[in-house]
Amino acid sequence: MDKKSPIKITLTERDESVTITQWVYQTLRYAVMNGQILPGRALTIRELASILDVSPMPVREALRQLAAENALEIQGNRRVMVPKMTAMKFNELCEARIAIESHAAARALPYIDSKRLQGLRDLDRLIDEAQEEGNLEQVSILNQNFHRSLYTANPHQVTLPLIESLWLQLGPFMRLATSRLEEHYLIDRHNEAMSAIEKQDAFALQLAITADIREGIAFAGTPELLHTFIEQSSGVTG
Repeated sequence: MDKKSPIKITLTERDESVTITQWVYQTLRYAVMNGQILPGRALTIRELASILDVSPMPVREALRQLAAENALEIQGNRRVMVPKMTAMKFNELCEARIAIESHAAARALPYIDSKRLQGLRDLDRLIDEAQEEGNLEQVSILNQNFHRSLYTANPHQVTLPLIESLWLQLGPFMRLATSRLEEHYLIDRHNEAMSAIEKQDAFALQLAITADIREGIAFAGTPELLHTFIEQSSGVTG
């Protein structure tokens, strides 16, 4: 990836109840989580302020928050980059996703009513449509929405911030991997998840979520493939 390549960050209208700093943080967080800021692309506060049409101050504060979440790294030269990834760290993040998300799904199961289940079906249909159109960014966003909707059915859940923190750290690398695949999410495990929900089968639901996450990282299915992927991701910094 060219260090000077353009950055496309999705901008949303700011609600009056949201401060500029909060809006900048939410916008940059969304951009990182959905792979709009890729590994190897060095950013400056001034550049981001220009893209977002704000002063440097809220950008600087938002970056501090994102750095604390390990989403971005502020370097000594005041440039900002996605933190470097290692094969061991990637594996840890993915295994943490499986452990926490399978738990969250099982805990949410008793609270999923027919309305929530229909919402999951609608999201899965939109994912299929996005796949057919080749809109990989939309596939990623809708997939997150599917999982988020599932887990938040539990009114007592406390894991979503942990889950989103993992998505945040994996986002840039997952998007880079997705862009190099001809097919993404080849097997739709969401149907298995929804079938398990209908049967109120917590174990089957956990298996479906685990398979969904593992198949989402199928490009790194062996240590050799994972190592090659990490090297390629890091190589864009050159």
